[in-house]
Amino acid sequence: MSRDVIVLLAPGFEDNGRREYCPECAEVWGVLNYFPAILHGLDIRYQPLAHPRPGLVTLLGEGKWNCPTLILAEGVDAGPAAYVKTANDQRFFDNARDIGKYLAHRYGVAVPRGS
Repeated sequence: MSRDVIVLLAPGFEDNGRREYCPECAEVWGVLNYFPAILHGLDIRYQPLAHPRPGLVTLLGEGKWNCPTLILAEGVDAGPAAYVKTANDQRFFDNARDIGKYLAHRYGVAVPRGS
């Protein structure tokens, strides 16, 4: 992949008889809206709420369907203190805080508080 891929649940999905959103996906969207200049380096994709999430399974393999997930572009430095997971020959982060730390490292934006 030539660009980082961020996989999110779309806001306002239906579950439990009401409209809901994923708090961690909303945190990532907040960072993207705080620093819109980084959007040019990202491929943002949405997945359905139900498992398996086909786009993630295709990229990372069975059982890997957490949202948010950021899959690193090929050959990109993940950062000095990054805990990068690997599956299907792809490197990725699967939680909002690690994604935020990575975006700070890669694009020079602010780091999450407490990092």
